[in-house]
Amino acid sequence: MKRRAWLTLGAVVLGGAGAVTYAVASPAHDSGPGVRAKRPVRVYDLTLKGAASDKRELPRTETKQFSLVGVSWNGPAVRLRGTAQVRTHSTVTGEWSAWQDLDVDVDPVEHADKGDRGASEPRWVGPSDGVEARVLRKNGTAAALPAGLQVNLVDPGVVTAAETRVSEPAPAAFVAEVSPSASPTDSVSPSPTDTVSASPTDTVSPSPTDTASASPTDTATSTATATASPTVTASPTVTASPTPTAPPSTVPQPPVTSRAGWGADESLSPDPSEYNADVKAVFVHHTDGDNAYACTDSASIVRGIYAYHTQVNGWNDIGYNFLVDKCGTVFEGRKGGIGLPVLGAHTYGWNRESAGIAVLGEYSTTGASNAALEAVARVAAWKLGQYGADPASTVQLNAGATQTNYFGTSYTAGTKYTFQRISGHRDGYNTQCPGSSLYAQLPTIRAWAAGPVQGLKVTSVAGGASLSGSTYYTKGAVTVNWSATTPRSLVKRFELLVDGKVVATTAATASSASTTLALGSHTVAVRAVHQSGRTATTASVTVVAETTAPAFTGNPALTLRTGTVNTTAVPVTLGWKATDNAALRSVSLLAPGTATYGATTYSAARTAASGTAATWSMRAADYAGNTATASAAFTPVILQETSAVKSGSWSTRSSSSYLGGQSYSSASAGASLTWTFTGRSASWVVSRASSSGQVYVYVDGVKTATVDLKSATTLYRQAIWTKSWSTSAKHTVKIVVVGTSGRPTITTDGLVYIK
Repeated sequence: MKRRAWLTLGAVVLGGAGAVTYAVASPAHDSGPGVRAKRPVRVYDLTLKGAASDKRELPRTETKQFSLVGVSWNGPAVRLRGTAQVRTHSTVTGEWSAWQDLDVDVDPVEHADKGDRGASEPRWVGPSDGVEARVLRKNGTAAALPAGLQVNLVDPGVVTAAETRVSEPAPAAFVAEVSPSASPTDSVSPSPTDTVSASPTDTVSPSPTDTASASPTDTATSTATATASPTVTASPTVTASPTPTAPPSTVPQPPVTSRAGWGADESLSPDPSEYNADVKAVFVHHTDGDNAYACTDSASIVRGIYAYHTQVNGWNDIGYNFLVDKCGTVFEGRKGGIGLPVLGAHTYGWNRESAGIAVLGEYSTTGASNAALEAVARVAAWKLGQYGADPASTVQLNAGATQTNYFGTSYTAGTKYTFQRISGHRDGYNTQCPGSSLYAQLPTIRAWAAGPVQGLKVTSVAGGASLSGSTYYTKGAVTVNWSATTPRSLVKRFELLVDGKVVATTAATASSASTTLALGSHTVAVRAVHQSGRTATTASVTVVAETTAPAFTGNPALTLRTGTVNTTAVPVTLGWKATDNAALRSVSLLAPGTATYGATTYSAARTAASGTAATWSMRAADYAGNTATASAAFTPVILQETSAVKSGSWSTRSSSSYLGGQSYSSASAGASLTWTFTGRSASWVVSRASSSGQVYVYVDGVKTATVDLKSATTLYRQAIWTKSWSTSAKHTVKIVVVGTSGRPTITTDGLVYIK
């Protein structure tokens, strides 16, 4: 037998000034800050009134606290051809919300019982203490609005131990709905007989003018104004269908919060459960309402929907088999055992072969969270897996009603039609549910539920391996990292493959695995095993294991270069040559300074301390991590101009800008200076100006260059000419003044060589 607790509405005449309608319920008790007192679920019903045939409304009305709202009317098969809107007053913000549409394209019950009502989808609005509502007939529609229109408010109460620890605003004090003509000084004195009746024997009969046809196209035939207190009759006794055996599933069962866990009042659904033969398909829904709910409120939302379905619609239980919140928590819906094919009331015409999963929230323009999609995929895969059904496949379902779905597809009762195993509510019935955004996410749910694992790829190879081009190199040890878009809860395991063979197996939560490779070239890949058993394998990567160190085919060597010379440092070029049998990665300078160079770089401009012997050490490294080092010692030496053998006329100049504070200068053609040294590189150091002339340079008695010292700006200590040899040997460098016309003078600082 179906049972409802109805809120009794009364009217008190205030001195002829008008009427006041009021609702009375048991008060909630505050147990102090941070603690909520336990209180039962309550449903309050307020009548929508109006003389016009095309409009019913409820002015702003202060109420007991509620969190979920909907509208209902006489006749479960009667369609409301129009718009239903509500706005509510939040106890949290103290503000009235904007007008919110209620979804009135709701499936009728397939087998209506006496006392059932038609109703919108309920909408979660959060803790509220005021409501305003209006129902308008659709333009161009001749049919009257349904009789018995009411606004139904649900307070989900506080019923679980966990909820008593959650802070919540205390319910607002009750204030009645006052007619515009009432005096503001009038007070309301409710009749002592007005109460919320929770008696399990109370049921409601529809208006005699309403019909309970199974066709979703039926409309109301009565224009009578709805009354506040329907008469009480008994609904037929429901006989339980035989309880089937729960078959094992091909995939694991996800965690499910039981009815006791979310605080179901089982006295609201005393009728025995009914069962289908199996579950051939799953229909995905949304429940409508604010998506900004806290996941700590999810149990309250489920309780509110349960109370709405049983005490407003008059159903014998909540309609959905499962409900899922945005944090991925799964709640048991209709009773009878989550492992059994419980007959639900979620998709008109298709309930006999399916299960219904509803996502808490509204998803017309915003997609559901990944956590919610993951939970839906897990539940769907588990339920379908009990009957060997592939979530990615299609199935023939037998229509239980003649109707047209959201897309205009017509169905005839008793005829089979093809559906996706995981379909949206709109696929079976003419409704926007589960919202366009969530509907667009159904392919993702199917792929996650059915497998194989999606988006699987190797992201890197580490643990001592390095990438060069498209190949990784290692001494042997590798750690392979991967990623996938399928949630790990739907994955059974991962396998690391080397040359096609499994070398390591990890849990579904892992994202890396390590192994040691034999010397040589290998193909490495990752294989994911979905909970369904389907597998996916990444593209393979090439990994070369090798232990041969690089080689220096040219040891570090210094040569002098042009630039500014100081008494403490001279400009030099560091040169080297390194190779590797596989892939050279870098060459690093270790001393006397530090630097790192690429594999194709063979020289670098540096400076060296003059007069000081220094060891230049370098290390070559390949991509596998093998290394080799090489070193060589060099000493740059500065030979002052006074160290040269003079010929011809030279004068001494003094300035702190010169090396050692002095230099030689000559304007005599043929005047010369000769330096003798033993080394492998030499550079001549001069001063330059706009009036500077030219010089001939002789090396070991052979003229090798004509050097022009002219410069637009005055420069000192400039290494203007250099010469290097492959080995160290005794050499002479001689400069001869050319005597250039108009600018014959040259000034020399000295000679630098490396030994």
